[in-house]
Amino acid sequence: MKNTVLILLSLFFFFSCAGNQKVDEQRELAPIPHLEKRGDVTQLIVEGKPYLALAMELTNSAASSREYMKPYWPQLKESGVNTVLAVVSWEMIEPEEGKFDFKVVDELIEDARANDLKLALLWFGSWKNGYTSYTPKWVKKDTGRFPLALTKDGKQLSIMTTLSQTSWEADAKAYGELMKHIAQVDREEQTVVMMQVNNEVGLHGYTRDYHPEAVKAFNGPVPQALIDYLVKNKEQLLPETRAAWEKQGCKTSGTWEEVFGKGDYTDEMFMAWNYGHYMNAIAQAGKDVHPIPTFVNAWIVQPEDKHPGNYPAGGPQAQNHDIWRAAAPAIDILSPDIYLPDYPTIIQMYARAGNPVFVPESRAGQGGAANAAYTIGQMGGIGYSPFGVERSIASPANETFCKFYQLAGSVADLILEAQAKGTISATWVKALDPTRLKDEVVMGDYKLVYELVSSGQRKGGAPQRLGGTYAPDAQGYAIAIQLADDTFLFLGSNIRVQFLPADGKGVVGLAKTTEGRFENGEWIEGRWLNGDDIQLRYDLLPAADEGFSGQGLDFDKPTPKFLKVELYKY
Repeated sequence: MKNTVLILLSLFFFFSCAGNQKVDEQRELAPIPHLEKRGDVTQLIVEGKPYLALAMELTNSAASSREYMKPYWPQLKESGVNTVLAVVSWEMIEPEEGKFDFKVVDELIEDARANDLKLALLWFGSWKNGYTSYTPKWVKKDTGRFPLALTKDGKQLSIMTTLSQTSWEADAKAYGELMKHIAQVDREEQTVVMMQVNNEVGLHGYTRDYHPEAVKAFNGPVPQALIDYLVKNKEQLLPETRAAWEKQGCKTSGTWEEVFGKGDYTDEMFMAWNYGHYMNAIAQAGKDVHPIPTFVNAWIVQPEDKHPGNYPAGGPQAQNHDIWRAAAPAIDILSPDIYLPDYPTIIQMYARAGNPVFVPESRAGQGGAANAAYTIGQMGGIGYSPFGVERSIASPANETFCKFYQLAGSVADLILEAQAKGTISATWVKALDPTRLKDEVVMGDYKLVYELVSSGQRKGGAPQRLGGTYAPDAQGYAIAIQLADDTFLFLGSNIRVQFLPADGKGVVGLAKTTEGRFENGEWIEGRWLNGDDIQLRYDLLPAADEGFSGQGLDFDKPTPKFLKVELYKY
């Protein structure tokens, strides 16, 4: 009997251990965060399913102090943010060469988890905003080992040169150790979902670096890897790249000036190659141990900029994307930091040639809500992130922005599904831009006609709720999701919507219009709207001449809301 008990216990422990081993193996096989093409868009996959990053980037020094961040974590969560972009700097994790301290990383991960938030960590290594300021003291003080870029007359800039192998090897080693640590502490929970490598890199002041190694490389042959990329992708090259190459006869060998000609853009392409090559080494060191998605961000060209160097030359600006793709295949997304007013035009430039859409820095407020809606609704974006608003996220100025994040978060799965199916669109209208007071988008059999909410009336005729004057700071937006052939869900603010048949035949009416909200992914119907709530025009004869029924959707306040509408034709 005693032997039987021992045998049974042995079998119990054997199968228990085998079961635990099987669970561990399943955990190891669970996919880490990655990018995946779904339909015509690229989406971020977290914990095995698509993820919409309703993000916010902390101010540069915020994440260095747990005490500083303590009151802000719950405010961020309450605001509708689900992802926080936070800095981890080289100087903090490797204060002495070869000795690593990941205390700040562990605290960030712990606090994010405690508030049910995800993280995208920003690696401030060799450069931040183009300058070298977040390197450890032992790097800063040794410009012999870690040389700086030079002006044409030999003056040192406070910018590490891209042509130093010692420098990129040291940066890559530190970043690799960081990613190894993240893999160890976060492989299962997947709190850290993306990484940014350095910040707004590029050379200030000059079109190119005049360090002796840089001069030697510029006067040497164009790297074969870049030539091969140009040849292989000739028909798909961006117009800027193709024009520069074609004007010299599409040469497949020679110096930079022989292949691309003399001029600022050749200098810029040279710097783009070297920044991309340097950054690729860092990104690859991380991917070798924990290959989650990696992005870089661009200080974009400003209207007053006359040539590269006015903005950081050679960064991942839109005109340099071909060079960066050739030099840095380990980097997944080339992202713009957008603070300029014409947001749609800029983001479209950065989405060319299949570049996934993610905006790590922009504005909050009502304008930021419009930007975010356009990013995820029209551009199929992975996410959007205003910069540095942890101290003001709970202020009245950000009330409409937070409300948009809260509503978008409640319907995130539907947005992501619609992105993949191509059944989503968005509009962005603004009073300060006369060309963007109105917009039209075709979805299925319908044309959606948008107009910014006005503060006045059309001259003459019966009173209208369309046209007229606009508040100087008025900004409106709407996301439209086609739920069925004749049924649409809108998330909108400061905007009105009328409908026309896409083929121009007949008139479109509103069969049923309802307010509502989403709880646990389910639509909870509110008021049925009719009468004055959907009658946007009372001048029915002019409306009929223009093909309109006079009815439409009214998002008459900055505070966003959902409206669901079923259409019919007559």
